[in-house]
Amino acid sequence: MADASPMALALDEARAAAARGEVPVGAVVTDATGRVIARAGNEVEARHDPSAHAEVLAMRAAAAARGEKWLADCTLWVTLEPCPMCAQAASFFRMRRVVFGAYDPKGGGVEHGARIYAASSCHHAPEVVGGVRESEGGGLLRAFFAERR
Repeated sequence: MADASPMALALDEARAAAARGEVPVGAVVTDATGRVIARAGNEVEARHDPSAHAEVLAMRAAAAARGEKWLADCTLWVTLEPCPMCAQAASFFRMRRVVFGAYDPKGGGVEHGARIYAASSCHHAPEVVGGVRESEGGGLLRAFFAERR
């Protein structure tokens, strides 16, 4: 039986993004019951939009599906530590929790870099869990960039 956990679904989205030539990052939003309400992979290249990160697309789709702007009882699952833009977006959507896979020492905005949720200007800091299936998410990224070098 296939693994249908939210992180497994996010990894599926990341693999699909890589197949489209996008940086392999995938995201899933689940509600308080654990039901998947949105999922997305990066679409920066396809949309010619540098803000079309998997996290932003998934959170926008989840808010649209629910017909509300806050996702206060939801969890964002993403294969890579969110960048500062995506971390701030999760704060603006008032996500209850952010669960990510691989850490991103160069571009991360949660545990590295800007550390958005630790800033005094952050009005909502979700619970954060990092390193979930870290080797799989990181492996997808390493393989993707190795092919391009």
